[in-house]
Amino acid sequence: MSRVKSTKLAIGIALMASFIAVLVVFFMPVFAGQNGLDALDSLYNSISKGSAYYVPKVQHLVDEHGSEVVTLDLKLADPGSVEQLLAAAGATTAVEGDSLTVSGDLKAIFSACLADADAAYHNRDEELRARYGVSPRAALYGWWQALKEMERNLKRQKLFAAADLTHTVQAKTVECAYNYHGIVPQSIKDRWGIVLFSLIFYVVYTVWYGYAIMYIFEGLGFELAAH
Repeated sequence: MSRVKSTKLAIGIALMASFIAVLVVFFMPVFAGQNGLDALDSLYNSISKGSAYYVPKVQHLVDEHGSEVVTLDLKLADPGSVEQLLAAAGATTAVEGDSLTVSGDLKAIFSACLADADAAYHNRDEELRARYGVSPRAALYGWWQALKEMERNLKRQKLFAAADLTHTVQAKTVECAYNYHGIVPQSIKDRWGIVLFSLIFYVVYTVWYGYAIMYIFEGLGFELAAH
């Protein structure tokens, strides 16, 4: 083996060994009790949460839509848990088997749902527990089921504007609150240093691995054949 190839092989092995050493440390719980992947996941979740707060905008849409009294027949796996939510919103409810009949003002129902989504989004768990005696995520899941069936029922009644608003409430507030529940929001302005470092590190670490492989293969005598 030539001196040049020996040198390249040594450099490649050193790069690969250091790459693996960093990888091992990265997956150890040395970042405030978390490994690097979990720590970065938590960081980016907390930053993205700040840009996923749509409750005020959706409440404005609900106010614009105004009051609309409807009667809906919802097919649910557990109508009892959903009945509690809708009854608290001022609707008249009746359960028969897996069917929940609901009569009420959509504006009142949506406003109650948005209030619960807002509480869950901001991690005010005690409000929802006091209101329904269940966990915030259980309450949000109940709302998600209710809104899903409400949208279908409203479309069957050709109340398309109300159905579209129902979908907006479900997707923009209930789902966001459920997914981000328990996460403390942060502004990227407060964490721009670590965000910038993580992005630069990702690029450098990827190139690091590439050069390690390249030097190892060149040191072993492998070459790309030109055609």
